[in-house]
Amino acid sequence: MKTKWLILPALFISMAGVAQKSEMKAAEKAIKDGKSAEAKSTLDGIKGMIGGQDERVQAEYYYLSGKAYADLAKKGDATAFEDAMTSFKKVISIEEASGKSKYSDESRQWLQSLTADLVNAAVDDNNQKKFKEAAEKLYLAYTLSPQDTSYLYYAASSAVNGGHYNEALKYYVELKDVGYDGSGIVFKATNVETGEVEEMDKLQRDIMIKSGDYKDPIDEKTPSKKAEIVKNMALIYTQLGQDDKALQAYTDARAQNPNDVNLILNEANLHYKMGDKDKFKELMAEAAAMAPDNPDLQYNIGVINMEQGNIPEARTAYKRALELNPGYVNAQLNLSTTYVNEGNGLIDEMNSLGSSRADIERYEELKQKKDDLFMEGASILEDALKTNPDNQGILTQLKNIYGALGDTENFQRMKKLLGE
Repeated sequence: MKTKWLILPALFISMAGVAQKSEMKAAEKAIKDGKSAEAKSTLDGIKGMIGGQDERVQAEYYYLSGKAYADLAKKGDATAFEDAMTSFKKVISIEEASGKSKYSDESRQWLQSLTADLVNAAVDDNNQKKFKEAAEKLYLAYTLSPQDTSYLYYAASSAVNGGHYNEALKYYVELKDVGYDGSGIVFKATNVETGEVEEMDKLQRDIMIKSGDYKDPIDEKTPSKKAEIVKNMALIYTQLGQDDKALQAYTDARAQNPNDVNLILNEANLHYKMGDKDKFKELMAEAAAMAPDNPDLQYNIGVINMEQGNIPEARTAYKRALELNPGYVNAQLNLSTTYVNEGNGLIDEMNSLGSSRADIERYEELKQKKDDLFMEGASILEDALKTNPDNQGILTQLKNIYGALGDTENFQRMKKLLGE
C-alpha cells in the first residue's frame, strides 16, 4: 500500500508538468498568431504552478509572458510595459542563477526594444498633452536603460508640463543625485543642395561630408543643464510652499551659474513672498547692476515690482527697458497699465464719499487725478501705436481706457481700428 501511495503523487506531478508544457505551447502559438491577450490568459492560468518547476521551465514561462506583455504594450496597453519588463528581467535573473542562458540574450534584446517603444509612446502622449502618462513611460525607459539619463530629464520635463510637481521633483532630485549634466555635442553640416544646416550623428555627418553632399561641418557644444535642474527644483519647492528648500536650491543654482540674472530675480521674488523686503531690494539691485543694458532684464524687473505692488520701481524699470529698446511693446503696455492701475486704485475712495460739499470737492479732485492717470496711460500707447498700428493688444487697451474716460470719439476710433 505504501508503494501505491507514493506513486500517486508522482503521477500527479508528472501530469501537471505535461499540462504546463501544453499550456505554454498553446501560449507560444497564440503569440505567433498575434493573439497576445489569449496567450496572457493561458499563461495566467498556470502561473501558480510555475514556482515549483525547474529553472528551464520557469525561464521559458517568463520569456513567453514577456513577449505577450510586450505585444500588448505595442498595441496600446500602457499598463503592459512594466509587466513585460518584469518578465524579461526575471528570465535573466533565473538563468544567471542557474548558469544556463537559453533566453537571456533575446530577453535583453526585447528590453532594448521596449525602451524604444516606451520613448515613442511617451512622445505620442506628450503630443496629446497626456503629460503624466508620458512622464511615467519615460521614467520606465530610464529604469530599463539607466545609462540614458536624458530619459529621466525628459520625464521631469513632462511632469512639469502637466503640473505634476511632486513627480517632477522626485525626478529632478534623482537627476541631481546621479550628477546628470546634460551637456554634449551636436554634429551639424550644411546641405550643399538646399543650403540648410542639418543635425545628424557624427558617423553619418562624416560620411556625408566625404560624399560631397554636405559641407562646413560644425561640432556645437550644448550647455550643461545642472543649473536649470536646480532652478526648476527651486521653482517647484516654491510652488509647493517649501520656501526654505527653495532658497537652498537657489543658493545651489547660483553657485553653479552665478551670472544667471533670472535666478537672482526668482530668488528676489521668493524673499519678497517671505516678507524680507530688504533682501528683495538688494537682489533686484544686484540683477540690475549685472546687466544694466539688457532690456529684457529691465522688463522682468518691472514685472516683478509690478506684481509686488511697487509701482514707482516698476515704472522706472519699464522706462529703462524702453530707453534700451524703444519698440518694446510689452514694456509699453505694462508701463501704461501702471497708470491705469493707479487710477483704478482711487475708485474705491471715490465711491465711498458722501454728498457733502467737502466730499463732492474730494470726489472731483480724485476724479481729475484718475482721469489724468488714465490719459498718461493712453498717451504711452498712442506713441506705441505710431510704430505698431495693427497691434491688437495696444488697440484693445486704448479702447478700454477711452471707454473708461467716456471719450466716445476715441473709443469709436479704436473700435474701427480693431475691425469691430
